[in-house]
Amino acid sequence: MRPLDLAANVRERITALDADELERSLDEVGYAHTPPVLHPDECRELVRLYPDDDRFRKRVDMARNRFGVGDYAYFARPLPKIVRELRTHLYRRLAPLANRWVERLGEARRFPASLRGWLERCHAGGQTRPTPLVLHYAAGGYNRLHRDLYGELVFPLQATVFLSRPDRDYRGGAFLLVENRVREQSIGEAIVPRQGEMVIFPTALRPVPSPRGFSRATVRHGVARVAKGERYALGLIFHDAH
Repeated sequence: MRPLDLAANVRERITALDADELERSLDEVGYAHTPPVLHPDECRELVRLYPDDDRFRKRVDMARNRFGVGDYAYFARPLPKIVRELRTHLYRRLAPLANRWVERLGEARRFPASLRGWLERCHAGGQTRPTPLVLHYAAGGYNRLHRDLYGELVFPLQATVFLSRPDRDYRGGAFLLVENRVREQSIGEAIVPRQGEMVIFPTALRPVPSPRGFSRATVRHGVARVAKGERYALGLIFHDAH
């Protein structure tokens, strides 16, 4: 079996995630932290791909752009099978929740049931470049708080799968989420998932209860400074880029 053929049962892993628990956690605390969706061998294979320029369409030096300290690269088409499978099947699980979120915010837009349908809409709007990426930080690296917006068409949720082992491959480097609500102070989360685990979180905002129904809370994410070692992660963004 070739290394990335291990993606064969990704659909079953995503299907096995508890949809009610995902929605409850996203609604109550603003993110969902799942059990492993990738095996260690799959995580290592994605890390091994990172130096291969032929697999990526663009590399970014964070320091050069004042985004932080580290680097990341966007996959070129065709995406690795395991990345394609994760993105396809996770979108299908999240689309109903995304539609409930925009409905709560009083928006008319709705998202198709399939990733193919959504990407067709992105491409018709000029957003044609794939956005799944691998992020890499060495000791001293970090990522400033930000939002991954690549055009007018934005899917409300995204995910990060953690490819490295905390306390073995690296130390520090917590995944950060900061939420701002109207007339309230910010609240932050620092999460250190194990290898293969996934965090699902808002791309830019989410609905939160208010006296008149729901209001918008804005959300940014980033990475705390890595103290030692190297940290890799897979970013799954569902809208393509201009």
